[in-house]
Amino acid sequence: MANVTMRQMLEAGVHFGHKTRFWNPKMSPYIFGERSKIHIINLEKTMPMLNDALNFLSSLAANRGKVLFVGTKRAARDSVSKAAMRCGMPYVSQRWLGGMLTNFKTVRQSVKRLKELEAMQEDGSIARVSKREALGLRREAEKLNRSLGGIRDMEYLPDALFVIDVGYENIAINEAKKLGIPVIGVVDTNNSLEGVDYVIPGNDDAIRSISLYVEAAAEAVIDGKGSIAHIPESDDFVELDDEGKPKASQKKAKKKKAAKVTTKKKSSPDEKEDKKPKADVKAEEKEAKEPKKEKAVSKKKATSKKKATAKKKAKAKTKTKKKSDE
Repeated sequence: MANVTMRQMLEAGVHFGHKTRFWNPKMSPYIFGERSKIHIINLEKTMPMLNDALNFLSSLAANRGKVLFVGTKRAARDSVSKAAMRCGMPYVSQRWLGGMLTNFKTVRQSVKRLKELEAMQEDGSIARVSKREALGLRREAEKLNRSLGGIRDMEYLPDALFVIDVGYENIAINEAKKLGIPVIGVVDTNNSLEGVDYVIPGNDDAIRSISLYVEAAAEAVIDGKGSIAHIPESDDFVELDDEGKPKASQKKAKKKKAAKVTTKKKSSPDEKEDKKPKADVKAEEKEAKEPKKEKAVSKKKATSKKKATAKKKAKAKTKTKKKSDE
């Protein structure tokens, strides 16, 4: 992580605040005094607060978090965009569009439109339309790229905001607070601390001081990203036996145990036949019961036929007796 020294901050003019008549009383704990009607910021308090903010950015980047760099004032545009691109983070350096965070779905649609227009220019399909329409499409692409080019690869809401001049970017801070996104902000003597989670008291107007903040933040993000690659994918440590040789990892041992259990559970083909599913057993039972039912039905039919023939014979005998009597 970039270690910012007191000399670097003095050379960059971080200690210069605004005129005394424009000060905010909430910044009084961080003001050392005044000189020529200009407040002087106490760098002994700025140093630890800057380090806390950088540590937070580094830990956030180590957890694969996204930090949105915001600096739309003229003095901050170039340094913010360069530092954000260097560390691979999204940025807003031109104009903060209202609802960029709170209405993120609509913003993503505009980014999609920007990518479509750029694809048309790359594959040459823009030449198929008239010159007037092509000029309108190019102007639309330039306008979208100016305002949304820095967040074109931001697929979801950022995990934190790094803001230069919290008074100038108050809309961005209010949107972040509504969504519960932490804010790291450079606060000058004329601004309020409200809504800022990690305050960096310092000059937010000088180009050298702004570049110092932004470069330090970019270095912290790069260091945090670099710590991800050193974490091994398998085990965090290797356990050694009495002879000093590495033992098998716990994961491998668990896999071996699981394999043994599965081999024990594997049954012979005879056992597999015995362990048939319930549906097959029920089907076999039905098939076995069906011939029994058929036999019972045939027996009933035979008995009914015998009874009918016996009745016919009895009737015939009674008729013959009556004739003989006559």
